[in-house]
Amino acid sequence: MPSRSSPSAPPLIVLPARMASTRLPGKPLADIRGRPMIAHVIERALAAHAGPVVVACCEAEVARVAARAGARTVMTDPDLPSGSDRVWAAAQAVDPQGRHDLVVNVQADLPTLDPVLIRDAIAPLADPAVDISTLVARISDPDELADPSVVKAVIGLAPGRRMGRALYFSRAPVPGGEGPHYHHIGLYVYRREALHTFVGLEPGVLERRERLEQLRALENHMRIDAMLVDTVPLGVDTPADLDKARALLAGAAPA
Repeated sequence: MPSRSSPSAPPLIVLPARMASTRLPGKPLADIRGRPMIAHVIERALAAHAGPVVVACCEAEVARVAARAGARTVMTDPDLPSGSDRVWAAAQAVDPQGRHDLVVNVQADLPTLDPVLIRDAIAPLADPAVDISTLVARISDPDELADPSVVKAVIGLAPGRRMGRALYFSRAPVPGGEGPHYHHIGLYVYRREALHTFVGLEPGVLERRERLEQLRALENHMRIDAMLVDTVPLGVDTPADLDKARALLAGAAPA
């Protein structure tokens, strides 16, 4: 197992992608400015210059598009229960020796992702005590605070601090009292050993209750730290989200 303090290879960036989305079937291949959505996400992951990009997919058509966009592809079992399981399967397939100590899970439905956010998400793992890192942004819209689809991260950031330990995640507007609230951004970086441990754990009581996978890690005493960033990337889950992504990218220069 590579040393925590000196990984022998750059982070491995893995995009789990499936066509079987209930709210937006065929999502990875949805057209945005004449290109499939997965191609836009790959382009942005490559632009981070953080490490090699791999797409973990279940369908040959997604693999073909991903390969043309410059990613390595791994066909994973369509019956795997989660994106985290697909990320772990891909990491094992492309790096059986475990050279890549860090594995980045980038959702394949983030076509407007700023590549800098990938590098920001990696930063907390400079601390060898951290198992998993992620991103948060300050909530400024009261409607977001009340919206259960917006996951809130409970993190005690002192003024001027950008990194800190995540104590809890919830769909409820927590914590109480005066002070900032944070929108959790579902981009994760795992130490390889932590990802291996995580996918082997049974779903936890709080995970089932909140329907938040990251609570499984906290329930099993794994440490998650978060980096505070300025913006939340648009996740495409519905046809309306797809329209927003098309509008946001309408003025971008051709690739």
